[in-house]
Amino acid sequence: MLRKLAYYGISTNLVVYLTTELHEGTVKSSNNVTNWVGTVWMTPILGAFIADTYLGRYWTFMIASLIYLVGMCFLTLVVSLPSLKPPTCGKNVSYLDCDKRASSFQIGVFYCALYIIAIGTGGTKPNISTMGADQFDDYEPKERAHKLTFFNWWMFSVFFGTLFANTFLVYLQETSGWGIGYGIPTIMLLMAIIAFVFGTPVYRHKPRGESPFTRMAKVLVATTRKWNTRVPADPKELYELTLDEYASPGKYRIDHSSSLSFLDKAAVKVDGPASEWDLCPVTQVEQTKQMIKMIPILCATFIPSTLMAQTHTLFIKQGTTLNRHIGDFEIPPASLSVFVTISMLISLAVYDRLFVPFVRKYTKNPRGITLLQRMTVGLIIHIVTMIVASRVERHRLSVVKEHGILTMKQIVPLKIYILIPQFALLGVADCFLEVAKLEFFYDQAPEGMKSLGTAYFTTSLGVGYFLSSFILSTVADVTKKHGHHGWILNNLNASRLDYYYAFYAVLSSVNFLFFLFVAKNFKYNAEVTDVEQESKEDIGKITEQS
Repeated sequence: MLRKLAYYGISTNLVVYLTTELHEGTVKSSNNVTNWVGTVWMTPILGAFIADTYLGRYWTFMIASLIYLVGMCFLTLVVSLPSLKPPTCGKNVSYLDCDKRASSFQIGVFYCALYIIAIGTGGTKPNISTMGADQFDDYEPKERAHKLTFFNWWMFSVFFGTLFANTFLVYLQETSGWGIGYGIPTIMLLMAIIAFVFGTPVYRHKPRGESPFTRMAKVLVATTRKWNTRVPADPKELYELTLDEYASPGKYRIDHSSSLSFLDKAAVKVDGPASEWDLCPVTQVEQTKQMIKMIPILCATFIPSTLMAQTHTLFIKQGTTLNRHIGDFEIPPASLSVFVTISMLISLAVYDRLFVPFVRKYTKNPRGITLLQRMTVGLIIHIVTMIVASRVERHRLSVVKEHGILTMKQIVPLKIYILIPQFALLGVADCFLEVAKLEFFYDQAPEGMKSLGTAYFTTSLGVGYFLSSFILSTVADVTKKHGHHGWILNNLNASRLDYYYAFYAVLSSVNFLFFLFVAKNFKYNAEVTDVEQESKEDIGKITEQS
């Protein structure tokens, strides 16, 4: 929770800092935020590789946490020291009227600090949640039952941390200064690392093995080399290691499946001695199948991830144009993100404690509904969210026109509350889509590749944020061609964000159809062992009692 508080203490209000302190325009500031957040979510691929291959999850997390802490300390100094932070014109002068600009050096060290943090998060994000799930024994029915709700409450704790970041930290950043606003999450991160270290003696550790990328590469190379080889009709004729070789810790045998059958060529026996790049056991082939068959689902989550980027960029930009006063108190626009958090927390509690037990009686599924069904609900809510956002923005622009508002300095006479529905709906969508996505990629990844499975989750977000930058820049450029006014300008009162949000609703609908297609054709993994299969019937009873 404290670790996430540090991250959201930066990302939630970053677009405001870039706008007010570095004087970046709408498109540039939004893209710089999404590019950084995209990097934060993409670096876990490297972190997962290092954890699964070299250091293990514990030490990868520890080293990455220290890099993360160094980045946070550096960032705090950059926004605090006069020689490093951008010059100001004083508290009584609006950033719109200030002609002082940050030097190239000051801008450079700021982004350097941000990307050091991104490197650090690359080792923490794919390993901490995976380590948490590893603490449950799949062979003990009660622990396995509790594991089914782990990711719900994991996300609950994460968003509980963001609640503090979206309210108290954002307020401090805008009233007491960025040094204090970034210094507090730095201290919180240090506390999180210390707390993690104290728990070291009781953690369960999964042994690391060969790189998952290398294992999969061997299967792909062997398949290519034997492309014209006929696969025997009886799977028992394929090459597999003996049961004794799977008796050691960290070794799990997976039975043959019919999916992606062309990869079975890698396990077809050959005459004479063969290297690991020519012949792979069935279990290794099945591990590769399990990772590859999730890729279409992964691709279908890219567009939904671009919608999440709006809560860090354009949604907050909208808030800066509205009346934010409650008496003498002025609401920071980034604090609107708290409604994503609140709706997420409420939705998770209702889903886990009320919805799942009720639906489980009819579906006989320990999770209530399948993970892909849960993701489907989230995608539908995303479409509704962008329709609502488009309608709200159209209403805001009608008030702009009615009052003859032309400049960026003029405040639209509408309360900031009109933006709450779009933030709250995204929180409900996260309860379904993001939690199910995290659990899906972890659950469907084979043993020994769980960190890589979690990295699939972070990759979907990373690609989504980079894709958001591309879409925003493309739409901004295309809509300005042939003398047109353009949809996205620095002055939102002269922009057409309602068109942009409507475009996203259409794009999300098309992506939804693609998701339905790939989800319909997806086959869940079979149970790995007979022990798990026998305990499956006990899980529903235990979860109902707990």
